[in-house]
Formats: sequence, structure tokens, C-alpha cells
Amino acid sequence: MTARDARPAAASAPPHDTGTAYGRPRPTYRRELTEVGAGTPMGELLRRYWHPIGLTADAGATPRMVRVLGEDLVLFRDGAGRAGLVYPHCAHRGTSLYYGRTEAGGIRCCYHGWLFDVEGHCLDQPCEPDGGRARDRVRQPWYPVAERYGLVWAYMGPPERKPVLPRYECLETLEDGEFLEADDSSIGSGGPQVVPCNWLQHYENLVDPFHVVILHSSFSGTQFVPQMALMPDVRWDTTDLTVRTVSLRTLPDGKTLRRISEAALPTLRVIPSPRVGRYGMVESIGWILPIDDHSFRIYVVGRVRAPGELRGMRSRLNGKLWEELSDAEHRDYPGDYEAQVSQGKVAWHSEEFLASSDVGIVKLRRLLEKQLAILRDGGDPAGVSFDPDAAPVRFAAGNFLVD
Repeated sequence: MTARDARPAAASAPPHDTGTAYGRPRPTYRRELTEVGAGTPMGELLRRYWHPIGLTADAGATPRMVRVLGEDLVLFRDGAGRAGLVYPHCAHRGTSLYYGRTEAGGIRCCYHGWLFDVEGHCLDQPCEPDGGRARDRVRQPWYPVAERYGLVWAYMGPPERKPVLPRYECLETLEDGEFLEADDSSIGSGGPQVVPCNWLQHYENLVDPFHVVILHSSFSGTQFVPQMALMPDVRWDTTDLTVRTVSLRTLPDGKTLRRISEAALPTLRVIPSPRVGRYGMVESIGWILPIDDHSFRIYVVGRVRAPGELRGMRSRLNGKLWEELSDAEHRDYPGDYEAQVSQGKVAWHSEEFLASSDVGIVKLRRLLEKQLAILRDGGDPAGVSFDPDAAPVRFAAGNFLVD
């Protein structure tokens, strides 16, 4: 389906014939797609997948507070090198383990010294006779963690449905001189490390290629390369795992830039560099981490040739990074952050008027709705595998030059 011949599934009529804002209906949003807390439809869907919760270095001897899918947790690494992720309030009297001390066996509470390993087993109760004769009956709530690609990952779903941690072909196939680099600065968000709006607002941006022509190439100046300012001919395809956007741009020399990007389940950004420094398969993958209903951040892993290369991909507006802009420059040179955060903490879906350029948005919502239905029927959503020998996940995304 292409942007030229596509029609959205549903486009609501303008709410007021008079054109004034008086009497405007109270707006609403799609709760089943946006809310990520435990027990919500999307929250339970996301909990069937592994999510990055920090860089490998973030799991250290000093306990660290992290917030993931609306839950506050404590990340640490014990003296044996094992990463752990636990509910913050000690099972004894509720003191936060953020103030605890890591030891060879786990993390020890500062209040009465109860010691828990990375799987929540209570190993010691120093104030109790014999170190706690009933300590085996105590379990600190915890989540499984794993480490890969320079990131710490957590699985927060039902233990009996824990999938294997996926591998990705574009991160497994390195050319000579390349190595993997992980970054936590939310590359691709256009803003700070933590973005104060709902994760879906950014996820849907991945299947919106036309904003690149307006926002990134004309309204706020050329942020990437001149090729991105060319209006593309676009089509969208849905696979089991992704919504794929194929954009074709006819270049001045007669060649065609074929750009493929993908929004993959559950929250993946499979977006080739908009600077088009080289051609071929996508160089990096980003994972949007919903912190809660009103904030998210992005972890990125990419193939690089020099340290810091990934962070160098952060967008610049008026020649500056987001945090370097004045209030006036944020107004005069808006980017993704301003466009998405200004929609509100959660965008009002009832006030949208979708057009033909929004076909990708409709397809992505339908892909998510399909996974919610699978989950309601007792199935496993797309992209979940229980085979430890499963082949790496392969994407079609990349920048390709066609004669």
C-alpha cells in the first residue's frame, strides 16, 4: 500500500461545525495501547518480552534505582559479578534496598542486615538466632536479568512464559574494524535522556517518513543530508514482527535512494542513519523503554569504528544539541522532542484526523492490537521464542542505492 492510494481505516469528522473551541468534548486516548503498568493490556503484552534497563556498567556495587513499566526497582551487581534486579522494599520491614550494601552473596539491607541473593533468596538474618532459622521461607521479589550487547536486560512477565533473549543479525555480523557500542543518551528522541511523554508517541513516529521532509529538512533547517528533503514515494508493509516503511527518493543523478525502516515488536527502532554515510543494512537498533505512562528513554546498540560514534549521531538543531538550545531556539527550531512532547503526556487520540500519510500509524496500531488479541486468547505474541538455538532476528532495514 502506498501513500498515494491509501486511505486510513477511519477518519473522524471535525468536532465542531462552528470552528470555535467552546463545548469541545473531553478528549480521550487509547488506554489499551498506551498504559504500561502491571495488569493493563499493553503492560501485560510488554511483560512478555525482554527489555533493556541499563548499560552493563549500570549494574555495579552501588545499588541503582531504576523505573521500568511503572515499577520502581533496584539494580545491583553482587561480589561474584552477577547482576540482580529486586523489588526495592526489603521483605523484612520495608526499608529500601537502594540503601543496601552489595556483598559476595547479594545485597544486604541497611536496617537489620537481611541478605538477599540475585534471585531473592534470603541468605542471612543476623539479628535472628542461627542467622535466621526460618530464612528459607522468605523471598524478596525479583526479576530475571541477562546481559548482552553491552546492556542489562530484564524479563518482568510470568516466569513460566519466559522467552529466550533474542539475538539480532545486524549486531552479530561485524565487518573488519567494527565493534559494538551501547548508548543510553536516547539517540533518536531528539531530546534529553528521559523524554516526558508516552512511549507510543515516539514508537509511531518510526513509521512516519513524511515528518523527515517537513520537520527535519525544511521547518528547522537541514538536520541530516539534502537527500532527506526530497519528498519520497512511500509504501508500508506489515510482517509478523514489524511494520516496514519503504521510501523511494529519486536523486539528482537519476539514481534512487531506497530507504527501509522498521518498527519492530515490542518497542524496537530499526532505523538506518538519516545521514546516509554508507549504504547497506541498518547500522544500529534502538529499544524504547517505557518508564511509565508519561515517560520513556531509548537504549541503542550499533556497529561502530570509533568510540563515541553512536553519541555523535544525536540530532542537532541550529547547530546545537537539544540541551544547548535556548528557550527561544526550542521555539524557532523544533525537533522530534518538541513535536511529540507537545502532543501531551499522552496524546489525545480522539482528537486526531488521520490522513493518507498516516497509513503506517494505522498499520502499527493494528499490529499491536493483534498481539493484544493473541495474549487474550492465551497465546504468545510475535517475536517471542523459547528456542535457545533460534537464529538471530533479521531485519530488511537499511539505506540502498539503486541504479
